[in-house]
Amino acid sequence: MKFPIQSLLIEAVISIVGCTSESGKKQPQIASSQAVPQPLVKPVATSLMRPRAKMAGTAMLSTAVSAVTGRQGSVSASPVFTPALEASLPLYSANAEKYLNYPDNPVKSVIREPISTFSVDVDTAAYSNIRRMLDREGRMPPSDAIRVEELINYFDYDYQIPEALDTPFSLVTEIAPAPWNDHRYLLQIGLKGYEPIPEKRPNANLVFLVDVSGSMQSADKLPLLKRSLSLLVNRMTEQDQIALVVYAGAAGLVLDSTSVQEKYKILDAIEGLESGGSTNGGAGIQLAYDIAAQNYIESGINRVIIASDGDMNVGLTDHGELIELVERKRQSGIALTTLGFGAGNYNYALMEQLADVGNGNAAYIDLISEAQKVLVNEMNSTLLTIAKDVKIQIEFNPNQILEYRLIGYENRMLNQEDFKNDKVDAGDIGAGHTVTAFYEITPAGSDYGLLPQSRYEAKPQSRNSYQNEIAFIRLRFKQPDGKASREIIHPVTVKEMKPELSMATDDFRFASAVAGFGQLLKNGKHMGDWNLEQAIELARNARGEDSHGYRSGFIRLAELANSIGTL
Repeated sequence: MKFPIQSLLIEAVISIVGCTSESGKKQPQIASSQAVPQPLVKPVATSLMRPRAKMAGTAMLSTAVSAVTGRQGSVSASPVFTPALEASLPLYSANAEKYLNYPDNPVKSVIREPISTFSVDVDTAAYSNIRRMLDREGRMPPSDAIRVEELINYFDYDYQIPEALDTPFSLVTEIAPAPWNDHRYLLQIGLKGYEPIPEKRPNANLVFLVDVSGSMQSADKLPLLKRSLSLLVNRMTEQDQIALVVYAGAAGLVLDSTSVQEKYKILDAIEGLESGGSTNGGAGIQLAYDIAAQNYIESGINRVIIASDGDMNVGLTDHGELIELVERKRQSGIALTTLGFGAGNYNYALMEQLADVGNGNAAYIDLISEAQKVLVNEMNSTLLTIAKDVKIQIEFNPNQILEYRLIGYENRMLNQEDFKNDKVDAGDIGAGHTVTAFYEITPAGSDYGLLPQSRYEAKPQSRNSYQNEIAFIRLRFKQPDGKASREIIHPVTVKEMKPELSMATDDFRFASAVAGFGQLLKNGKHMGDWNLEQAIELARNARGEDSHGYRSGFIRLAELANSIGTL
């Protein structure tokens, strides 16, 4: 049954609350959407845990951080936004869902701006989030929810595997014509992270930080969350330890750090969680970091995993303050991963930013099969960092390339001088992760450039020693516990250019189909007459080995988007 009047009232309240905080400070304005009206929900009990026989020795929810830790969980009141750009970006809301609005990267002239610098990104939340909108809700996702790099990086690619942790990833390139424009090429840059055998994984100190507020009561939130975390617990070893912290109005320690030798005690604590109350995420994060610090494992995995819809509405709710808190805590060697759940009020913007500044990654769990992918199949990638502050800088040769544009990574762009500045934070790579980026490039001498030629623009000087190079790639990174960066260099040569797209590898063609799909969903202006049917056909012919069915799932999702888009 629908409640149109009540839904309008709810949206009006959301709009008012989104414009002004309790302190009267003006907040980024949130636009409301009528796409999926939300029914009214019944009031829920305020208890956070059912009484259970096996929980007799488990600490119950405390009423304040200090009651559990013996310390005040205060943070600075001065908001610091990192990266600084994100402070001024408008928020988009589908109902009360929040996304940051980044404009697409522009086309750049190689003569004027030959160097492009960006941070890697291993988040995948955008893909499973838009899958939820298409598959479960039957609607096209808003353009700001589509992050093309996250769609591409959702899939694994058969890049060369590095042999040792000393050089923690390989770097490969491939060039072939762009599927959507015969006059341009795609330069694919691929990284593959080193993955130790499971027996050599360091011991883990994990703190599950679980949102048990009233907004988490629906089946796709806390119930799915509990089953998801249980999958991870069942994969941990007896040398690992797990703590459970909850937050809803106040933060509390449900289960102190416990060896996985007592796995059933941990599973029972997770199963006993129930939702109720409002959300004080800031206090919960502070407490979770405190517990992680108390049980810190030298040379081990020390990570807080926050599981929430991101809807924080009381206490420390200023995004700048939360981000500043996580930035400070990452200096202690404790990383932060975010797992998003639910619909209607999912705060992608906050969950992604917290993971970015927390040296972690952001995932969105829409199905138990996604939890299997993130927390079981890719457990080492999710938990074990093999390189941090990974930056890529590419210099294009003006004798070979006229123009370029980076597809995606809009919120990961860095200044040229940031590349060698080790104080500038960048993305981290987990064990076995693959990272893929595409540049669309226009060859020098082409009549199909998009930028007008400057009247006074000098032609590039001939440099014979580099005439066979298209571009030069520098990759900079630190070891997980290192402070000084190392560099890998990789020239890209003319002989790598394939004259036909059909000559490219399956990985290249499939990834380019995903890149095209994402741009089409964003109504990208560089796609010409290329359409979803062509993206589907390209992906179908390049599916290759698909042991988990993820690529087949993408093809079905693209077919569904094509059908919904014609309604």
